[in-house]
Amino acid sequence: MTEKQIEADLIRWLSERKYICREDIQDRASLEQNFRSKFEQLNRIRLSDSEFQRLLENIVRPDVFEASDALRQHHHFEREDGTPFHYTLVNLENWCKNSFEVVRQLRMNTRNSHQRYDVILLINGLPLVQIELKRFAISPRKAMEQIVAYKKEKENGYERTLLCFMQIFIVSNRTETWYFANNNDEH
Repeated sequence: MTEKQIEADLIRWLSERKYICREDIQDRASLEQNFRSKFEQLNRIRLSDSEFQRLLENIVRPDVFEASDALRQHHHFEREDGTPFHYTLVNLENWCKNSFEVVRQLRMNTRNSHQRYDVILLINGLPLVQIELKRFAISPRKAMEQIVAYKKEKENGYERTLLCFMQIFIVSNRTETWYFANNNDEH
């Protein structure tokens, strides 16, 4: 079975569990636009372009533990007109009010990296789970090594983009499946 077939089966399985497949999210710009839409919907607000850029600058963090903590907190933001705005990234009280989506073959380009990710699960537009798939003959360890290599690249997407919210990595060749938490290098 090819990786493409394994991926199609996984997407179908997730769709049966009410994940919305988002074929239109293929790069950093479309990921950020989707997050903006989901953020505005969750928090019942419309942000100006400059407010959204400031929001991204405030929430994207190179430290995975800080990003993880931000998922559980209520935050404060000052609008352009000076009014305060309180927001959340994930609805922890009513989880069913969150948006659950799946993206395939996302390309994330930063100044020094140009990666493609097999499958990513989004909650409210935030990428939280990365799934790397390999053919049966290939050990999931190869995918684990690939993820670690991506994370070690200077100015990688995990530090400079919404991928900083990635919580867990899953690697599978359909026979063997391994998972591990996102971590800082020193851990």
